[in-house]
Amino acid sequence: MLLFITSCRSVRLLEDNQTLVTKVKLKGIDNAYEEDASEYIQKEIRPNSTINLFIYNFANKQGDHYRTDKIRNVGEAPRLLDSSLIEISRNQIERFLASKGYFNAKVKDSIAIKKQKASITFIVEQGNPFFIRNLEYQIADPKLDSLYKRMSPEFSHLHATMRYDSDSLVYERENIYNLSRRYGYFDFLRQYVRFEVDSAMEGNLVDLKLIIDNPENKASHPISYIDSSFIEIAKSDGSISNLPRKDTLDQAMYYTDHTGKFKAVPLNRYIFQKQGDRYNYDYENLTYDRLYELNTFKGIKVSYTKPDSSHINAHYALIPLKRMANRIEGEYTFNSGRSGFNIGNTYTNRNLFGGSEQLEVKGQFGILFDSQLSGSLFNRVYNRDFQFGASLTIPRLIVPFWIPVMGKNGMPRTVFSTNWQIFDQASTYSNRYFINSISYIWNETRYKVHQLTPILLEYRIGRLDASFKEQLDKEGYRLYIESNDRAYIGLGSQYSYTFNTLRLNSLENFLYFRGTLDVSGNTLGLISSVVDFKKNESGEKTLLGVPYLQYSKVETDFRFYKYFGGERQLVLRINPGVAVPYGNNQNLLIFEKNFYSGGMNGIRAWQARTLGPGGYNRSVLPDSLRLNLRNLDQLGEVKLEANAEYRFKIMNNFFGAKLKGATFIDAGNIWRIKDDGLNPKGQFRWDRFMDQIAIGAGVGFRFDLEYFVFRFDIAAKVRDPQFEGADRWVISEILNSKDFKERYNQTNDPDRYNFVQYNFGIGMPF
Repeated sequence: MLLFITSCRSVRLLEDNQTLVTKVKLKGIDNAYEEDASEYIQKEIRPNSTINLFIYNFANKQGDHYRTDKIRNVGEAPRLLDSSLIEISRNQIERFLASKGYFNAKVKDSIAIKKQKASITFIVEQGNPFFIRNLEYQIADPKLDSLYKRMSPEFSHLHATMRYDSDSLVYERENIYNLSRRYGYFDFLRQYVRFEVDSAMEGNLVDLKLIIDNPENKASHPISYIDSSFIEIAKSDGSISNLPRKDTLDQAMYYTDHTGKFKAVPLNRYIFQKQGDRYNYDYENLTYDRLYELNTFKGIKVSYTKPDSSHINAHYALIPLKRMANRIEGEYTFNSGRSGFNIGNTYTNRNLFGGSEQLEVKGQFGILFDSQLSGSLFNRVYNRDFQFGASLTIPRLIVPFWIPVMGKNGMPRTVFSTNWQIFDQASTYSNRYFINSISYIWNETRYKVHQLTPILLEYRIGRLDASFKEQLDKEGYRLYIESNDRAYIGLGSQYSYTFNTLRLNSLENFLYFRGTLDVSGNTLGLISSVVDFKKNESGEKTLLGVPYLQYSKVETDFRFYKYFGGERQLVLRINPGVAVPYGNNQNLLIFEKNFYSGGMNGIRAWQARTLGPGGYNRSVLPDSLRLNLRNLDQLGEVKLEANAEYRFKIMNNFFGAKLKGATFIDAGNIWRIKDDGLNPKGQFRWDRFMDQIAIGAGVGFRFDLEYFVFRFDIAAKVRDPQFEGADRWVISEILNSKDFKERYNQTNDPDRYNFVQYNFGIGMPF
């Protein structure tokens, strides 16, 4: 490591007259301003990133010098001492401090050079800040003056006695501009707003005057009203037709459709400025947002013409995406001796009925091979999975009663969906799953989203392999047979509420919450109290010869995002959940509705479905069942997970991506509500659940390509609840991993113990 660091900071490739900048610091400046002031130090004299300089040196070394031609553009070139850049930086820091009210601030520089390595210190004499003594207003237009005085308490930061800060003046100007544009002042310009600062007085005080001028040669600012709106839809390549379809709607809305595929009425719902409305900049942006959210247009441009001094015509130029698209996707998976592939096809029609209705039809096939199985390649097939689904998204709420037009806070949607799954696991079981739903999605505010699925109809038939079923019965695992070798029908509803999804990609302080409620069987339960439903041999009431589900499931996801500046962020998360079967099938919860733990978005040191429940250890299983029950026996009705992740930037350009890092700790587990005898120590009990908390920790890298983030996390097991007492702290065995794994294999074969888990994914974990 020492050799690596030394090579990164090596100056032996420099010319004799060159000096590498290895340290830059600010001295004498308040902590509140230090980070912002540092941004004014010229980038070319800031110390290199250690790894970036190492990469550059490695790629561009030619003998004892840097190459002078065919320079490879990787890493960072050495940041060399430059007196002119130091002077620019010094001057910029002074100007920054003056903008914060420190008009008398002085900045000096000091340079220390040793063995061609330079340390630069900017020495700041900050002085005392200036404060605003008097604040005056001079607004020439009486109506604009009245509007400002009425609305400014909601946004203004300016007041007497505050420290002078030019950022507050810029903020004030921008808010005045936006306020004017919201209230019809279409021609208002930022240049009309200016400030006069008088600092010619004693005692570090200034007088500030806010001035809003009228347009030249006018007594006031004109207010503009919408007259007519012209909406023109070109073809997807931007061309136009000689015979377009034309429609005229109320309030002078004129539609010209060169594709002949769009209906005017659905689009008209999301154009928020109509004839007679006062121009509103917010409604213009709202129209942009909603038209883009239709996922139908790739180009939207709004322009205006003025038929007279008080009216404007709006012109909307829309270029649609191609109506139909087809996407083929594939992936290769490898984990713990298993490898396989998934291939899928998605067909999309973005404008099925002319109202931007989106139809998606998806098909996917996956196969997984297990290297631990014997025989030919086909004999090593562990499982096969085929899925087919279709969804129709309509950009409005379709309900049997009148509701007002929604869309100011987000695009409302009605989604009809159907999905089929055919799953087979070798010598274990098969599953046929069919689900249909109708969902409504709407925004209460920009940050509050509701999703209601009033109808969720599902049918599942699962069958265990005959020999495997017989083996389970002999070994006393009858409950696995009852929960997996059966058919059921479900009629239920779901509801979810999400707060602050819009802020997830922002760098600020905020809270995030998502809560989901899933209930099934209550309506059928009420009907069964009136209608005599037949019962099966287990005493369950049946519908069409199949028992119906009855359960309630609740899950919440609560997070706190803390921003530290400079793309540094701490995320704290807690994710509890509970699912309770009752009524018609109160003795068990079906496989699909159980919780599992582990995986790339949960406790990352464990693979999905390999943790818990509770202190359950798979060594209690007979050797003959351990392989076939994999992924079936580690489920639970209670879930508790917690995560802490610190995120930071490593470098701005890493092979075309912004490279970010993360350190994290994950903790949690799942549990059974009842002691069913199948998962010893798996039941949730208040007096011991804390002893059964698993802990993992690790580091991660995020490759931010703007459009998506590719993630690579390395997580190590710290505490494993399947063991007893001090043995749970498996981190102590990591240096003796070979012996530990051999002991584990003796009791848990064919399971393998991995101290470290590698996780690849797209997007952030949470």
